Amino acid sequence: MATAPLEAQFVTFSLGDETFAVPVEVVREILDYAEAFKIPNGPDYLLGLRDVRGQGVPTIDLRLKLGMSKTVPTSHTRVLVLDVPMESRVLTLGLVADRVFEVTPFRRDQIEAAPDIGVRWRSDYIAGVVRREGGFVVIVDLARLLSREDASLLQSAA
Repeated sequence: MATAPLEAQFVTFSLGDETFAVPVEVVREILDYAEAFKIPNGPDYLLGLRDVRGQGVPTIDLRLKLGMSKTVPTSHTRVLVLDVPMESRVLTLGLVADRVFEVTPFRRDQIEAAPDIGVRWRSDYIAGVVRREGGFVVIVDLARLLSREDASLLQSAA
């Protein structure tokens, strides 16, 4: 029987002053920021479509999806092109990040569950939290962050 590896690789990125991470295996590539082709009547977090090697890829502003302020692009702004495993398919999408830092390993025993703060808040998209000097890294479960309606909308936008 195969055992789970003791560590996993993650791509870390920032949204404002907060650091987030996604598993490296879902990251297809990291691109410089460019304006997306706008799609009328989409949700506010859907910036539009981006041409990625001949494929129309829906691009989202994760800051808006998480209830933060809209991304103001800078020279450090990047788009992570992700292949997110959903229930019955893989959803390719672009995720705008203020800055991408590095690929880093986290040991399984470093990853803590999302904290219980005693009130109802949407934390189901948090796959785990890792303590680092100066703060925390929130590991995002993209499949949980995107509802079925979100996924269908983004798939049809492409």
